[in-house]
Amino acid sequence: MPITRFSAASGASDAAEATLSTARRVLQTEADALVTLSRALPADFLSVVSLILEAKGRVIFSGVGKSGHIARKIAATFSSTGTPSYFVHAGEASHGDLGTITEADICIALSNSGETPELSDLIAHTRRFSIPLVAITSRGDSTLSSAADYLLLLPPAPEACIIGMAPTTSTTLALALGDALAISLMERRGFLPEHFRTFHPGGKLGARLARVSQIMRGPEFLPLVAPDQPMTETILVMTEKGVGVAGLVEDGRLTGIITDGDLRRHMDGLMTMTAKDVATRNPLTADPTMLAAEAVAAMNARKVHMMFVVDEGKRPLGVLHIHDCLRAGVA
Repeated sequence: MPITRFSAASGASDAAEATLSTARRVLQTEADALVTLSRALPADFLSVVSLILEAKGRVIFSGVGKSGHIARKIAATFSSTGTPSYFVHAGEASHGDLGTITEADICIALSNSGETPELSDLIAHTRRFSIPLVAITSRGDSTLSSAADYLLLLPPAPEACIIGMAPTTSTTLALALGDALAISLMERRGFLPEHFRTFHPGGKLGARLARVSQIMRGPEFLPLVAPDQPMTETILVMTEKGVGVAGLVEDGRLTGIITDGDLRRHMDGLMTMTAKDVATRNPLTADPTMLAAEAVAAMNARKVHMMFVVDEGKRPLGVLHIHDCLRAGVA
């Protein structure tokens, strides 16, 4: 019995190692192909970027099978980074969806072999109406390549599967090339985080791209006191505004902050003091245009739970509390 258990364990170990070896081989095969692509981008790459930047319509992606899935994802990436795009299934195009493609648009067709029969009607449509056609394919002598105005030729690379037939390396290359196009366009357009948030308003990503001004509590919540204000009144202000602090303001500028910690440090004779006697000078503040995620990082680094939001002249505009950030999904 002990020998049998040892053999089973040994067999399981061999199978596990073989599986890990396969995974490493697949990743290395695809990684090598990506390096090859990065070192020799298709000759028409810059021309396609310029074409899209000058387009008055949308970028229409099309394909079937695995290429269709990749085309759909690239279209989504384009749209979310500032280049209006749409996916049209090549099979559906022949049954009415060609009507979504206008003469102002650009078509990018994906087919590893370049011989996908379902693309024939779409190709004919682009030729008939002089719609620019870009091909992403692995074969430069294919029907798709010959018909296209621009060719984004993928480098020769083996598929990662053991029989060399399952679309693996080829789809990875097409997807990566689509990402390269999308980000190149994004940077050429000067696409900023606030633009990105416009297209990603929901979820964690949208929250992390929010600005301080979108989350902060406004002027009505500002707990402000004058330098000579008695601490008896200052404590009332701290309590009434509900943020547990008071801001010291001199000539309209925030010059200090009074927290619970400051109260404890000045406990002896506290009620005979004024706000300026207790305040900590040069407090941590936030700019209203700062990303809320950056403000949270600053609060965490200083181990504080709130910040005053001020303008360039240090005039208080509002307060940002860590709880507000938590509710908004930032922290």
